[in-house]
Amino acid sequence: MNLSRIFFIVLIAALLFSCGKSEKELAADRLALAKNAYQKGDTTLALQQLDTIQLKYRGAIQTLDEADQFKKKIYGDLFYQKQDEMDSLKVKLEKLEAKFVKEKTDFDRYTQYVHKRQQFERRWDKSFIQIHLDERGELYISSNYYGDQWLEHTGLRVYDQDLQAKTEKVDLDNVLNHRSDFMETKWEKVSYRDGTDNGVIEFIAEHADRNLKAVFLGSRYYYIILEEYDKQAVKDALALSKLLKQKAKLGQEIQSLQSKVG
Repeated sequence: MNLSRIFFIVLIAALLFSCGKSEKELAADRLALAKNAYQKGDTTLALQQLDTIQLKYRGAIQTLDEADQFKKKIYGDLFYQKQDEMDSLKVKLEKLEAKFVKEKTDFDRYTQYVHKRQQFERRWDKSFIQIHLDERGELYISSNYYGDQWLEHTGLRVYDQDLQAKTEKVDLDNVLNHRSDFMETKWEKVSYRDGTDNGVIEFIAEHADRNLKAVFLGSRYYYIILEEYDKQAVKDALALSKLLKQKAKLGQEIQSLQSKVG
């Protein structure tokens, strides 16, 4: 390729570049795209376009200011939307919380929600499955045995006909496996924390309308039929757990949006 041809190509490229849109025009196009996306309900795309303006077109001062104001409007709209969600959530929470008693002893780091149908004075002399819930929405179950012989149980299976769910094993030397006795009475309590319920909580809640049975698995087997109020307690606690976690997440989102609105 000779020098004159190279010079011609460079000249054409320079002319084409000089005829392109200015930084101000490019920024304005991005702003228009952001507004259009937001009108169509695509908040993510709108914010992406506004971020691009702030990163790539720092010389377009007026458009930068407009983009900043529009971003604050979006965050403001989101803030009020999340507040409405929180108000609606609190109504649902209040209705569900009425089924529980809140307790916090010197040994509790977090406030505990105890279902009114599973309070100690109602169940101390019975074998049953208990649901445990705290203010963070953390949830677990325990199998509580009351009888005249040791079971030394380490697990639990809940079933009805061909449907079943089984916890993981909690060994006898585990701190979550408790045993005590008084006179001729034996008490055993095994707690299935950190997911070791292995889906039993969800299973009970999902099949609360069925005639669920449970077998305590140990050196001997012990069978019970789940009472209707125990099944309902599990169902209520699972629903409340989800709402409490949703409330915490919403609270963080609202706080973050509030700081962005300015």
